Amino acid sequence: CEAYFILDDCIEKGTKQVRYHLILLAKNETGYVNLMKMMSEAGSKEMFYYKPRTTLEMLKRYHEGIICTSACVSGIIPRMLFEGRPEEAERWAKIYQDIFGDDFYLEIQDHGLSDPSWGGYTDRTLAERIVKMGHDLGIKVVATNDNHYLTKEDASVQDIASCIGSGARVDDENRKRMTGSEFYLKSEQEMSQLFSWCPEAIENTVEVANKCNYELDWTHMYLPKFPDLAEGETSEERFRKECELGLAKRYGDDWQNVVINEINVKDRFEYEYDIICKKGFADYFLIVQEYVRWAKENGIGVGPGRGSAAGAIVAYAMDITSFDPLENGLMFERFLSPQRSEMPDIDMDFDDERRLEVVEHVRQIYGSERVSHVITYSTIKAKQAINDACRVLGYPVYMGQRLSKMIPGDPNAHLKFVLHKAQEGQKGADQYSADFEDAYENDPDARRIIDAALSIEGLHRGEGVHACAVLIAPTPVNDHVPTKVDTKGGVEITQYEGHSVADMGLLKMDFLGLRNLTVISDALENIVANGKPALDIDHVELDDRATYELLSRGETLGVFQLDGGGMRTLLRLMKPDNFEDISAVGALYRPGPMGAESHTNYALRKNGLQEVIPIHPELKEALDPILGTTHGLIVYQEQVMKIATDLAGFSMGKADALRKAMGKKKKEVLDQQFKGF
Repeated sequence: CEAYFILDDCIEKGTKQVRYHLILLAKNETGYVNLMKMMSEAGSKEMFYYKPRTTLEMLKRYHEGIICTSACVSGIIPRMLFEGRPEEAERWAKIYQDIFGDDFYLEIQDHGLSDPSWGGYTDRTLAERIVKMGHDLGIKVVATNDNHYLTKEDASVQDIASCIGSGARVDDENRKRMTGSEFYLKSEQEMSQLFSWCPEAIENTVEVANKCNYELDWTHMYLPKFPDLAEGETSEERFRKECELGLAKRYGDDWQNVVINEINVKDRFEYEYDIICKKGFADYFLIVQEYVRWAKENGIGVGPGRGSAAGAIVAYAMDITSFDPLENGLMFERFLSPQRSEMPDIDMDFDDERRLEVVEHVRQIYGSERVSHVITYSTIKAKQAINDACRVLGYPVYMGQRLSKMIPGDPNAHLKFVLHKAQEGQKGADQYSADFEDAYENDPDARRIIDAALSIEGLHRGEGVHACAVLIAPTPVNDHVPTKVDTKGGVEITQYEGHSVADMGLLKMDFLGLRNLTVISDALENIVANGKPALDIDHVELDDRATYELLSRGETLGVFQLDGGGMRTLLRLMKPDNFEDISAVGALYRPGPMGAESHTNYALRKNGLQEVIPIHPELKEALDPILGTTHGLIVYQEQVMKIATDLAGFSMGKADALRKAMGKKKKEVLDQQFKGF
C-alpha cells in the first residue's frame, strides 16, 4: 500500500503537516497482519487528518515481514534532494535501512517529466542521483512506474475522474492535473527499455516479487466463541440444551413424539443439529440467540425472522425466528445443507430507533476491538455518469438532463445497453433507447458526453457505512481486515466491503433497522397506556376476518411491503382470505414473477376467474401436492427444491444449488443441472 508518512507524532487537528509517500508491501502472513495493523492505526480517529498518517514509531513497531520502497517524487528522499539537502536524503535512506534491512529499496521512476519545484532535477537526473546514493549506501534500487490507470489511452478517463472528485472542469486552467500520459501499467519490455541504462533496477523488481509469498486463505472460517459457557461446557452441549428447552416450549414436553406435516420434530431437530455441529456453527446460533434475547428482554422490537433462516427448526426453538418451519413447509436446506461451505446468514430486524443499542451490547459482550461496522463503496451509475461528464466537460446542465432522461429508471441500467440494442432475450435488451442512440449518432456534443460517461461508468465514487452489516471477529478486527474511521460519522469501519469480508470467512451479521417495528412498538405501548390489555405481537391470530377484508379493499397505506399503489391494486384483485395469500403476494410482487404475469394469474386462479393450467400435462398429478396451494404456479424457492427432489431425484443439497442458480439466472449452471434433471 502507499502510506502517508509524517516526520513526527504531532496529530493535533489543524496542524499544517507535510505528508510524504512511502510504499509498503507484505511479504508473508506476519507482514500482512502488521500492514493491516499499521494502516488501521494510521486511519484511526486519532491519526486520520485528511489522510491516514503513518509515523516513524509505527514503522519501527510493525516493520517485521514488510518490504519498504522509497516511493515516487513525493517520497521524503526525493523531496530532500529537491530542496538541496542531499545529506538529509541519505540520512532518511539510512533510517529506513536500519528499520527494514535488506527489505528496503530505493525507487527510481521516469515519466519523462520535470517541474519547477524539483530544484533543477528531471525524472532521469533524479533517478541517476538515487542510483548513486544506493551504490554509496549499499541499498538496492528498483525501477517502478506510477500507475494511475491501466492503459495509456485511459489518461483522459483519469483526468475526468479527477475533475469529478475535485469539482473542477477539464478546461479550468488552474486545476490539479497530471502531466503527460505515462502513468499506466507498463509492460516488462517497456520498463526494460526505459531503464536500459540501469538493468539492476529491473532485475531487483523480480527479487521483490519473489520475496512476496503470501496468499489469503479463503477456506478458513473465523467464528468467535460464545463467551457465556459454563465451566467445562462445550458450545455444542449448550446449543443442544437451548434447543431442547425451546422445543419443549414450542411443542410441549412430549415434543419428541410430535409429528407435523409428516415430519417428526425430534428427527428434524437431530438432522439440523448434526449438520450445524459438524460444520462448527454451534457458536453462531448461540451468538445470535444471545443478542436477540437481550433485545427482547430490554423492550426492543425484534422482527419474526426473514429469509432462509426461517426454515431452521433450531432457530424457531431458540426464539430467533417466530414461524414454525414445519407448519409452513419451510426447508432447512435452503438455509444450510451438507454441501454448502459458506457461513450461515441470519438477518435480524430491530426497532429502527434502538438498533444501535443492540450493536453496542454486542460491543460490550465481545469487546469493541473485535466489533466493527462495514464499509460500502459507491460506484458511478449510468445517469450519474452522464450528468458528471456533462459538467466536467463544461456543457450546460440541461444537456445532461436531456440525455439522462432517455435512460431507463432501472438502477442497474448500463450505458452500453441503452446505446446499442441487444438481441431479444439477452441481458440488457429491455434497456435500449432509440432516442439515446440517435443523439449519439447525430449530435457531436452528445457523442462527446456519452463517450466520456461510458469511460467513467462503474468507477468508485465514494465510501460510506453499510446500513446494517456488523463484523464480529474472534480476535481484534485488524488481525483479519484493515479498519479506518468513517470520516462522516466517526465510527470504525472495515476497509474491505461486505462481500469480501464474508468471503474471507469472517462473521458478518446484519442488524437491520425497520421503521415498522418502531411503529408497532409505539402502538403496543399506546394500547397499554390507554388501559387496554397488553397484546403479544408474536401470538396474534392469523384468521381475523376484518384484517383480510381490509387487505381485500387495498387499504394498506403504511403497512410494510403492502402500501405501494401496484401492490394495493393486486390485493384488491386477489382478495386474500388466508395467511398463504399474504405470503404469496409478497413473493409474487417482484420483477421476475410480474414479468411472467404470475401475480395476476395467481389472483385470477384463486378466485376462479382463470383455469389452473399445469406446467406440463403429464406432470399434473405429480406436481399437484407441491403446487396445489399456489394454484399450479411456482411461487416459492422451496417449491423449486421440492420439484427437484421429488421428480428428478435430486439430493437436497443439489436441489439447493439448482434453486440458487435459478435465482441468480446463472445459465451455464442451469445447463449443467438440466442433464441431471
